[in-house]
Amino acid sequence: MSTPVSTATPLPRLVPLQTWRAAKKNIPPTPLQRQRILQSVRNYVAEFQPVPPLPVKELAVHADRVVTQLQCDPIYRDFIGVLINNEMWREQLAGVPFERRLLLLPKCLRVESKCPAPFDEFGLLCKQCGLCSIQDLTVEAEKLGYAVLVAEGSAIVMSLIQTGKIEAIVGVSCLSVLERAFPYMEAAAVPGVAIPLLQDDCIDTNVDLDWVWEYIHLTAEDHTRRLDLGALRDEVEFWFSPASLDLLLGPARDQTEKIARDWLMRAGKRWRPFLTVAAYQALRDPSESGISDDVRRAAIAVECFHKASLIHDDIEDGDLLRYGQQTLHAEHGIPQALNVGDLLIGEGYRLLASAKFPAPLRADMIRVASEGQRELCRGQGAELAWSHQPQPLTPAQVVEIFRRKTAPAFEVALRLGALCADRHEEVSDVLGQFSKSLGIAYQVRDDLDDLENTDGTDIDGFRPSLVLAIARERATGDARALMDAQWQRQPGHTAAQVLEIVRATKSDERGQHLLESYKEEAIRSLAPLEHASLKGLLRRTLGKIFNDVEIKGWCKEHQHDQHPGTTPPTESRTEPAPTPVA
Repeated sequence: MSTPVSTATPLPRLVPLQTWRAAKKNIPPTPLQRQRILQSVRNYVAEFQPVPPLPVKELAVHADRVVTQLQCDPIYRDFIGVLINNEMWREQLAGVPFERRLLLLPKCLRVESKCPAPFDEFGLLCKQCGLCSIQDLTVEAEKLGYAVLVAEGSAIVMSLIQTGKIEAIVGVSCLSVLERAFPYMEAAAVPGVAIPLLQDDCIDTNVDLDWVWEYIHLTAEDHTRRLDLGALRDEVEFWFSPASLDLLLGPARDQTEKIARDWLMRAGKRWRPFLTVAAYQALRDPSESGISDDVRRAAIAVECFHKASLIHDDIEDGDLLRYGQQTLHAEHGIPQALNVGDLLIGEGYRLLASAKFPAPLRADMIRVASEGQRELCRGQGAELAWSHQPQPLTPAQVVEIFRRKTAPAFEVALRLGALCADRHEEVSDVLGQFSKSLGIAYQVRDDLDDLENTDGTDIDGFRPSLVLAIARERATGDARALMDAQWQRQPGHTAAQVLEIVRATKSDERGQHLLESYKEEAIRSLAPLEHASLKGLLRRTLGKIFNDVEIKGWCKEHQHDQHPGTTPPTESRTEPAPTPVA
């Protein structure tokens, strides 16, 4: 039985942005709030085990209980009710074959002003033009065996249910439409999960694709579908506590090891060891229980390699701060920092070699780690060679540096996890492509985050930046000359001037579109993967790493129906993601 929902830390209440918004009863929460609500709902359903289908009134009673336990604003009640309904049906949905499921998408996901698709009596006939997410969701779902409708009409859905060919529904819609459709699903007792839209208009809307992907791929064959990724991250973080490291690595024997151990424990997101464990969890034999010390050693080895690369990078880049503290060379001097970095590399290989895996697997692990180390150094070398004689780089050239510098660490992490489960060979190609797209996307996000930081950004520290490469390519006249000077490290300009050009050329927006594009490319790389657990877990992990979706308000049509005479909010438009830079 799951632990009851904690009430120790209440969710913050929303601050109404407009008078009409304060009166709404169904405002969805922010992404971080949604994560916490979702976990609380899962705990609640596991503990009290409500049996579906539930009438709306009974569902509201359960939703009110969760609101009380979370001490959150009652405006979340209907959103929580949707999540409770989803969790009640989750296991039943997993047991329904894909070919007996329906994916129901709203037509407002399309880019209305550009969409070439016509309508018939069943809804939108997608032309697969690539302008919106409808194409990707439709293609993936139909490939699995789903029936797909892009329509909003309970009569069509009910007629399909009555044929007996549809036994479960995955639906995307705004909360107001879900409210109207719920009684029909309840009456038919058909397992159904619903994903609310994320923004406020009835045209050009958007949805959390991570959430939709998770539900359409939900299958009983995926033994990780109930794995709590938040708890798994917490467990990985605990491995880097002093007592845990002493247990697995042995006590630090001298000052050098103490410094290395302290650096290993310092702040960090631990995504790389997390990926190792996630890949292992997905590929391991379901009959196995727990995570062995040898798998922990492999995950810690990955972090050893990563932290060593940070020490060396900080020296090479002249950085004085890391994690809000002094870098290792700033604190202990360059000679000591170089030595500690080298020690951590050796520690990583020692951990892999000492793990009690079969000898051929250990050899493969050391080979994978060494190949990744070489590729990372070659990528860093390319950047160092550029910094010696800086010249403007094209976006494609920057992306290539990202691929060689950042992707190898993710790839090593995933491959070591697969090797721990002795399943590497069958998933090798997919892991390589997924890691490449993930690494580039991760670095692009760092570029975008750096623009918001006025101290120590890529503009000031000057490393190859995709956003600055785009800005230089788009700029003209004096702005182009200033960007050339920036790339060549010539004096006479400020970071504020560069940032102004970035904004004026909308290079930051282009960077954001490229980020989404590389994330989608990572998703598409999973298409040939036949292993349901690995596909599902990597998709969920991608969503966890890039948890940056913003919920933007309410459907103006629903607002007008409820509050005639009020002024609709400004329309939100969602542009399609561009093709990745080659």
